[in-house]
Amino acid sequence: MASHRRPKQPSRARVTVLTTAAAAAVALSAQAANAAPSEKPSKDEVKAKVDKLYEQAEQATEKYNGAKEKQEKLQKEISTIQDNVARGQEELNKLRDGLGSMAAGQYRSGGIDPSVQLFLSSDPDDYLDKASTLDQLSSQQVDALKKIQDKQRELAQERAEATEKLKDLATTRTELGKKKKEVQGKLAEAQKLLNSLTAKEKAELTAEQARATRASERTVLSGSPGSAGSSASGRAAAAFSAAQSRIGSPYVYGATGPSSFDCSGLTSWAYAQAGVGIPRTSESQSTIGTRIYSMGDLRVGDLVFFFNDLHHVGLYAGNGQVLHAPRTGTVVRYESMGTIGGPFMFGVRV
Repeated sequence: MASHRRPKQPSRARVTVLTTAAAAAVALSAQAANAAPSEKPSKDEVKAKVDKLYEQAEQATEKYNGAKEKQEKLQKEISTIQDNVARGQEELNKLRDGLGSMAAGQYRSGGIDPSVQLFLSSDPDDYLDKASTLDQLSSQQVDALKKIQDKQRELAQERAEATEKLKDLATTRTELGKKKKEVQGKLAEAQKLLNSLTAKEKAELTAEQARATRASERTVLSGSPGSAGSSASGRAAAAFSAAQSRIGSPYVYGATGPSSFDCSGLTSWAYAQAGVGIPRTSESQSTIGTRIYSMGDLRVGDLVFFFNDLHHVGLYAGNGQVLHAPRTGTVVRYESMGTIGGPFMFGVRV
């Protein structure tokens, strides 16, 4: 007959541990249930974060512009070198053909000229060094050999230069791709934040921007006596007029007009319409012309730079206002220099 044993009772210590764990689980559940849901950021908080992301995107945009400009410059230089190499090779071939004809004529007349070895030598350059000292060669042949030697060395140097520039171009293209991704990432993050706003909040932000733009326009047009800055003249006036004609055009990073612009794209395009070529990026534009540190000395059409790293530039519009392409989501417009988001550093008179 089978024996029936009583099940083993859990020890008092084990009961205590299980009871404690259960109590902790209940407490955590209660805390989670009673915890306040994460608060949605306010419209102003979203705007502040978005403005910061746009500033970072513009910084990356100017680096992108610089890499793109360098890429275009390298491509032109490489193309020029390759054209020079092609022409040089043609000249070298003609020199060789001429020397070959000369050698062949001598061979037919019964003499074997050492220059024939040029075409059989495994090291033509070394042969040329030796052959040019041989007494058997005529002065005409020596001259022809030296020209071939000089042209070979010239072509070798140009090919080496092209190789180095091609390496630099590959590095620049990589940098360009990274900056493009960085800009796109910042813009996508900013758009995600904006999408979190209600339709009413979005409308309020748009209305605030519109009011600020209208206020700046009135300030520019008022031309109140004693206001900072004097009228533009000459090419600055022509550049400013060109920029005014693009008011309302959208900001697009990397764009240089005529239908869309980024900040330095607008200023370089505007001065180009006045017949003046200036660099592409804001940092490079800050190195030209005459610097003006006092706002009171600025004139309409002067370039004005903002932020410590000079990543934003516009055209001075008078009365403490700037005409510029602010950032993604905006258009070319007037704005008070005090609301740019970064300090005014200096102006440049082109």
